[in-house]
Amino acid sequence: MAATTENEAPELFGQNKATLGRMISHGGVGYAEEGPDGRMHATIRIEPDQIAWEPAITVMPHGGDLDLTLINDDLNTHCALLPSNGDSQFLWLVNHSRGTATLNLDGPGYYWFSSPTGNDEGRGLTGAILVQGDVPEEARLDRPPQPRP
Repeated sequence: MAATTENEAPELFGQNKATLGRMISHGGVGYAEEGPDGRMHATIRIEPDQIAWEPAITVMPHGGDLDLTLINDDLNTHCALLPSNGDSQFLWLVNHSRGTATLNLDGPGYYWFSSPTGNDEGRGLTGAILVQGDVPEEARLDRPPQPRP
Protein backbone atom coordinates (compact mmCIF):
# COMPACT_ATOMS: atom_id res chain seq x y z
CA MET A 1 0.00 0.00 0.00
CA ALA A 2 1.34 3.43 -0.95
CA ALA A 3 2.11 5.83 1.87
CA THR A 4 -0.12 8.86 1.97
CA THR A 5 -0.40 11.69 4.41
CA GLU A 6 -3.76 10.34 5.54
CA ASN A 7 -2.26 6.88 6.21
CA GLU A 8 0.90 8.22 7.83
CA ALA A 9 -0.71 10.92 9.98
CA PRO A 10 -4.44 10.30 10.46
CA GLU A 11 -4.47 12.71 13.41
CA LEU A 12 -4.08 15.59 10.93
CA PHE A 13 -7.43 14.97 9.27
CA GLY A 14 -10.35 16.68 10.91
CA GLN A 15 -11.32 20.09 12.13
CA ASN A 16 -9.78 21.16 15.48
CA LYS A 17 -7.03 18.56 15.27
CA ALA A 18 -3.44 19.29 14.22
CA THR A 19 -4.74 20.96 11.04
CA LEU A 20 -8.05 22.61 10.28
CA GLY A 21 -9.96 20.17 8.12
CA ARG A 22 -8.48 18.29 5.19
CA MET A 23 -5.65 19.61 3.09
CA ILE A 24 -6.43 21.55 -0.09
CA SER A 25 -7.29 19.33 -3.07
CA HIS A 26 -7.62 16.29 -0.85
CA GLY A 27 -11.29 15.93 -1.76
CA GLY A 28 -10.88 13.52 -4.65
CA VAL A 29 -11.92 13.64 -8.30
CA GLY A 30 -15.44 13.44 -9.74
CA TYR A 31 -16.72 13.32 -13.32
CA ALA A 32 -19.59 15.26 -14.85
CA GLU A 33 -22.18 13.04 -16.51
CA GLU A 34 -23.52 14.08 -19.89
CA GLY A 35 -27.26 13.82 -20.46
CA PRO A 36 -28.97 13.02 -23.77
CA ASP A 37 -29.49 16.75 -24.35
CA GLY A 38 -25.72 17.39 -24.17
CA ARG A 39 -25.88 19.18 -20.81
CA MET A 40 -23.58 17.91 -18.12
CA HIS A 41 -24.49 17.35 -14.46
CA ALA A 42 -22.33 16.99 -11.35
CA THR A 43 -22.70 17.16 -7.58
CA ILE A 44 -20.22 18.52 -5.05
CA ARG A 45 -20.70 18.49 -1.29
CA ILE A 46 -19.15 19.92 1.84
CA GLU A 47 -18.98 17.15 4.42
CA PRO A 48 -19.25 17.91 8.16
CA ASP A 49 -16.08 19.33 9.73
CA GLN A 50 -13.91 18.74 6.65
CA ILE A 51 -13.61 22.30 5.23
CA ALA A 52 -13.18 20.79 1.76
CA TRP A 53 -15.22 20.20 -1.38
CA GLU A 54 -15.96 16.54 -2.16
CA PRO A 55 -14.86 16.04 -4.86
CA ALA A 56 -12.33 18.86 -4.98
CA ILE A 57 -11.87 18.41 -8.73
CA THR A 58 -14.72 17.87 -11.19
CA VAL A 59 -13.82 16.77 -14.73
CA MET A 60 -15.94 17.72 -17.75
CA PRO A 61 -15.21 15.66 -20.90
CA HIS A 62 -15.54 18.80 -23.09
CA GLY A 63 -16.68 22.40 -22.92
CA GLY A 64 -20.36 23.24 -22.57
CA ASP A 65 -23.09 23.75 -20.00
CA LEU A 66 -22.80 22.22 -16.54
CA ASP A 67 -25.63 22.00 -14.02
CA LEU A 68 -23.72 21.84 -10.75
CA THR A 69 -25.49 20.88 -7.53
CA LEU A 70 -23.72 21.94 -4.34
CA ILE A 71 -24.70 20.41 -1.00
CA ASN A 72 -23.59 21.81 2.35
CA ASP A 73 -23.77 19.02 4.95
CA ASP A 74 -21.60 21.03 7.34
CA LEU A 75 -22.83 22.76 10.50
CA ASN A 76 -21.36 26.04 9.23
CA THR A 77 -22.55 28.38 6.51
CA HIS A 78 -20.50 28.47 3.31
CA CYS A 79 -20.93 29.89 -0.17
CA ALA A 80 -19.73 29.07 -3.64
CA LEU A 81 -18.13 31.55 -6.02
CA LEU A 82 -18.12 29.71 -9.35
CA PRO A 83 -16.66 30.46 -12.79
CA SER A 84 -18.91 30.81 -15.81
CA ASN A 85 -18.38 32.48 -19.17
CA GLY A 86 -19.95 35.91 -19.14
CA ASP A 87 -20.50 36.16 -15.40
CA SER A 88 -19.43 34.36 -12.24
CA GLN A 89 -22.10 32.55 -10.24
CA PHE A 90 -22.61 32.89 -6.48
CA LEU A 91 -24.53 30.51 -4.22
CA TRP A 92 -25.17 31.07 -0.52
CA LEU A 93 -25.12 27.72 1.30
CA VAL A 94 -26.44 27.87 4.86
CA ASN A 95 -25.84 24.77 6.95
CA HIS A 96 -27.64 21.67 5.66
CA SER A 97 -28.72 23.27 2.38
CA ARG A 98 -28.28 22.72 -1.33
CA GLY A 99 -28.24 24.88 -4.43
CA THR A 100 -27.77 24.52 -8.18
CA ALA A 101 -25.72 26.72 -10.49
CA THR A 102 -25.76 26.59 -14.26
CA LEU A 103 -22.28 27.22 -15.61
CA ASN A 104 -21.05 27.67 -19.15
CA LEU A 105 -17.42 26.66 -19.55
CA ASP A 106 -16.84 26.50 -23.29
CA GLY A 107 -13.06 26.11 -23.48
CA PRO A 108 -10.59 23.57 -22.18
CA GLY A 109 -8.63 24.38 -19.05
CA TYR A 110 -8.78 24.63 -15.26
CA TYR A 111 -11.50 26.76 -13.71
CA TRP A 112 -11.06 27.48 -9.99
CA PHE A 113 -13.91 27.97 -7.52
CA SER A 114 -14.06 28.74 -3.82
CA SER A 115 -16.06 29.47 -0.71
CA PRO A 116 -14.53 32.72 0.53
CA THR A 117 -17.14 33.34 3.25
CA GLY A 118 -15.54 33.85 6.64
CA ASN A 119 -12.16 32.90 5.14
CA ASP A 120 -12.76 29.31 6.33
CA GLU A 121 -9.83 29.14 8.72
CA GLY A 122 -7.43 31.14 6.57
CA ARG A 123 -7.71 29.48 3.19
CA GLY A 124 -11.33 29.11 2.13
CA LEU A 125 -12.64 26.02 0.40
CA THR A 126 -10.96 25.69 -2.99
CA GLY A 127 -11.70 23.40 -5.89
CA ALA A 128 -11.35 23.14 -9.64
CA ILE A 129 -13.37 22.18 -12.68
CA LEU A 130 -11.21 20.64 -15.38
CA VAL A 131 -12.59 20.95 -18.91
CA GLN A 132 -10.92 18.47 -21.24
CA GLY A 133 -10.43 18.95 -24.96
CA ASP A 134 -8.33 20.90 -27.42
CA VAL A 135 -8.24 24.62 -28.02
CA PRO A 136 -9.96 25.52 -31.32
CA GLU A 137 -7.52 25.96 -34.23
CA GLU A 138 -8.20 29.71 -34.46
CA ALA A 139 -7.26 30.22 -30.79
CA ARG A 140 -3.97 28.32 -30.81
CA LEU A 141 -0.64 30.06 -30.39
CA ASP A 142 1.86 29.99 -33.22
CA ARG A 143 4.41 27.63 -31.68
CA PRO A 144 5.81 24.16 -32.27
CA PRO A 145 3.62 21.17 -31.43
CA GLN A 146 3.77 20.21 -27.76
CA PRO A 147 4.32 16.65 -26.51
CA ARG A 148 1.18 14.76 -25.47
CA PRO A 149 0.97 11.78 -23.14
